[in-house]
Amino acid sequence: MDQVRLSDGVVTLTPFRAADIDAHLAGEDDELVRWLSGGPSTRAATEEYVRRCTAHWAYRGPARVFGIRTGSAPVLVGTIDLRFAMPCLGRGQVNIAYGLYPAWRGRGLATRAVHLVCRYAAREGATEGVIRVDPENTLSAAVARRAGFRYSERVMEPTGNRLDWYLRELVAAPADRPAERPDEHPAEHPVPAAGCSV
Repeated sequence: MDQVRLSDGVVTLTPFRAADIDAHLAGEDDELVRWLSGGPSTRAATEEYVRRCTAHWAYRGPARVFGIRTGSAPVLVGTIDLRFAMPCLGRGQVNIAYGLYPAWRGRGLATRAVHLVCRYAAREGATEGVIRVDPENTLSAAVARRAGFRYSERVMEPTGNRLDWYLRELVAAPADRPAERPDEHPAEHPVPAAGCSV
């Protein structure tokens, strides 16, 4: 679990873990409760959630939850999770959900985190990212668009909620693919990955 580390130099993603519980509980606000968790977190429920997250990482299960971190001594600023299996998803699709603590919003960190998990999900075999957003959650929809997702449709979920679906094709970056032999393409030069600033 601990060897999974994704970074673009500003945002670093590592598995959500027990050491994150206090920071997570302190950072949760009404917006996170409304759009992401559906109810205020308790310590006991969060500890159980971390146990489940840890098990999924250990066995490469369908749910992979990352802590979003930033700074030279990385501070937890939110979470982002991937769900590789959900009843509403098609073959090759992965659901992406994210939330930042209030002090860290509006800095482009969620968009950076989405770009990072998209590359990771592509390496894991996913071919399309799905971000499902409540139509009233305009900030989350804006993150999806900035991260290259396009609006697809409004879907009635089994829960009775209507959610807007945003989709993006996932392709592993050249650095994520198996290395070519140097003599295969001698005239080609690597292209740096595009940065994202919001």
